[in-house]
Amino acid sequence: MSGASTATRRCGVETRRVQRWTTHRRTVGLARDELRAALAEWGLSAIEEPAVLVLSELVTNAITHAFVRGRDIETSFCRGPQGVRLAVDDADERHHPQRRPPGEAGGRGLVLVEELSDRWGCRIRRGVGKSVWAVITVPGGRWL
Repeated sequence: MSGASTATRRCGVETRRVQRWTTHRRTVGLARDELRAALAEWGLSAIEEPAVLVLSELVTNAITHAFVRGRDIETSFCRGPQGVRLAVDDADERHHPQRRPPGEAGGRGLVLVEELSDRWGCRIRRGVGKSVWAVITVPGGRWL
């Protein structure tokens, strides 16, 4: 299910894992497994639950709302001194994440992202698409 590339890069005090995925619903579970492995390796299991939930929402949103035929999505996990920065990149520049009132048809995802992360946002990528990111830190920590 994973696609073209997997990489681990070290930059400064951070370690970064990047994975490209097909836009299929099974990708959500596979991305969660990849994040769990990274957090365990980095000694950040204390934030596994909120990080996995946030990642699930971001990947689901990319697959559901930002699908571009023939394009994959990419996840990246950056380890910082006090936590992890998650990012999900997709090829859709037109649809940015927006909070909706919770209802029968959803609308709870970004509320959950806001509650579980220290901060989150969206930026246009160089080239094509956007990157939706969130920072989750250990209790009492902060992202420097």
